[in-house]
Amino acid sequence: MASSVRYGSRRERYRIECGDRQAEMKQYFLISLFVSILLTGCSQLGDQGMDADAFAARIYFKYPELKDKKYEIATVKRTVDGDTFETDSGHKVRLIGVNSPESIGKAEYYGKEASNFSRERLSGKKVYMFQDTGDKDRFGRLLRYIFIENENTMYNETLLVEGYANTMTVPPNVMFSEKFIEVEREAREKKKGLWEEPQENNFKSDKCGEPKIKGNINSKNEKIYHMPGGRYYDQTKAEEMFCTEEEAAAAGYRMIKE
Repeated sequence: MASSVRYGSRRERYRIECGDRQAEMKQYFLISLFVSILLTGCSQLGDQGMDADAFAARIYFKYPELKDKKYEIATVKRTVDGDTFETDSGHKVRLIGVNSPESIGKAEYYGKEASNFSRERLSGKKVYMFQDTGDKDRFGRLLRYIFIENENTMYNETLLVEGYANTMTVPPNVMFSEKFIEVEREAREKKKGLWEEPQENNFKSDKCGEPKIKGNINSKNEKIYHMPGGRYYDQTKAEEMFCTEEEAAAAGYRMIKE
């Protein structure tokens, strides 16, 4: 009888011990699974952060002027024209230091081409945005230098290089003004984009046989006209030609101050 009791007690202890081990193993498995999921998630987030910071480091290396500037990341929802777009969060963004020809309303020469270029390059893309001194313009648009993800050249600069914009310097956002003026000068010399030789019917007046007054848009986006015999007449590239000073003034040009 005593032997039977001892046997039953041993079996009961064995059953209890086995149950405890199974519970411990199950608990260990669940903890391990949780930690594994947590580490995987953190690893993915960390990789994404490292990727963003690595790309930003490449930007800072090429454009050291931005080294003290923080970046924002956004996705382009749609483009408005060559130099303006809207993000997926609803913010309108105006590119600093450049001005593309108008494509909406009274369309300007090469405006559609500039708008189409930005739509193809930016729509749906992730962009890194950097601020200069000012944050917004008087229309409430964010003022930014932008980079398409994994492209080391600033997109503002790309518009100038390819001739889809001219420079527009508006203080206090002048960090790259001198660089942009030089880039535009090179695009003009290479006759890229809007600086290509226009067809005669694109810039000649039909009010006289051979117009002589040259209309030029300078690096400050000012419309200036030059008279034959003027100091800078021979070296000036004409965006438009006029027969009379009245005609030039009506088109928004003023005489150069020599």
